Amino acid sequence: MSATAQGTALGTALGAAQSDLDSVEQVVRDAGTSFYRGMRILPPDRRMAMYAIYAFCRIVDDIADDPAPFDTILPRLNQWRDRIVALFRGEAATPVERVLLRAISTYRLRQADFEAVIDGMQMDAETVIVAPDLPTLDLYCDRVAAAVGRMSVRAFGDASDNADRVAWSLGRALQLTNILRDVAEDAERGRMYLPREYLRAESVPLEVPAALDHPGLPRVCARLAQDAHAHFTTAWVAMDSCDPKAMRPARVMGASYAAILTALERRGWEQFRTPVKVAKWRKIWIAIRYAWL
Repeated sequence: MSATAQGTALGTALGAAQSDLDSVEQVVRDAGTSFYRGMRILPPDRRMAMYAIYAFCRIVDDIADDPAPFDTILPRLNQWRDRIVALFRGEAATPVERVLLRAISTYRLRQADFEAVIDGMQMDAETVIVAPDLPTLDLYCDRVAAAVGRMSVRAFGDASDNADRVAWSLGRALQLTNILRDVAEDAERGRMYLPREYLRAESVPLEVPAALDHPGLPRVCARLAQDAHAHFTTAWVAMDSCDPKAMRPARVMGASYAAILTALERRGWEQFRTPVKVAKWRKIWIAIRYAWL
């Protein structure tokens, strides 16, 4: 009996072998993020599908973050491109791949979204991104965030066009919030994801560290924050046309990041080097309000 058949017989999540599920869950646990606990609001099949999606993203992100020369990173990313092609032929060789295969089959995940995530990681690995133009920034956000969202909404239980619209807008809102939160941290690595059109409009230099202490930088951040707010608003509207139960995790995630954006604005963009934290009571309130709609 195959591992998958054994999983089905035992009634495990997604019908996967328990050892494979344990391996995937360990990847998520080891990441040390709140994602592990956050996804526990989902039923077992959907939760393990999300864990497998997260594990895939984590693995390729770690490859892209490797400080090794790009010519050693690209073959490893391309290996994952080959693995994704194999998955959509029904072939899987590792625990993460085997659980992903079950998630792909169960929730009709799309090959293009997996490939887009790898493309996004390659964008970060092959060059030091500094002041991208708006189309490049939008493409980056789509690949590293919205593509994950398109997989996630299907695992959550809604494969409609409106769910894809949620992923499109929410992915951009979340990634722009990340960019605004991490301005100082990214600059330490020589990176700056703020769009060049906004920087030029405020006469801010297009390189780091010169941009960091320019008086126009706070106005650039404020403008990008407004873009993030607009994407959050579009996502909320699209959610109203989706399956309410399926959108619970998306609402929690969106509300959590919207709270981060609000905290950044209250801190002030002049203080971008000062980290922000969302109060624990607010996190609990968000979970209660949205998790059980």
